[in-house]
Amino acid sequence: MALNKTTLKEALKTAFEANLSNITTGQASQIDSLCDAIASGIDTYVRAATIVYTAGLVAPNGPVTGVFTGNIT
Repeated sequence: MALNKTTLKEALKTAFEANLSNITTGQASQIDSLCDAIASGIDTYVRAATIVYTAGLVAPNGPVTGVFTGNIT
């Protein structure tokens, strides 16, 4: 799956809206909750990446050698 900036933006927006609108919790709690929500959004975004290997690595009879050729989408 490709990285989707719009999905990340929406996850971050939701994190801020959910955590900054609640004035009944303490600041430390809000910060902790916000950071957790942001980290989850970024984690989901990064895990959606696909690494496409095209060529470059060989391991005929030993350790893998060469230069990885590919890209990330």
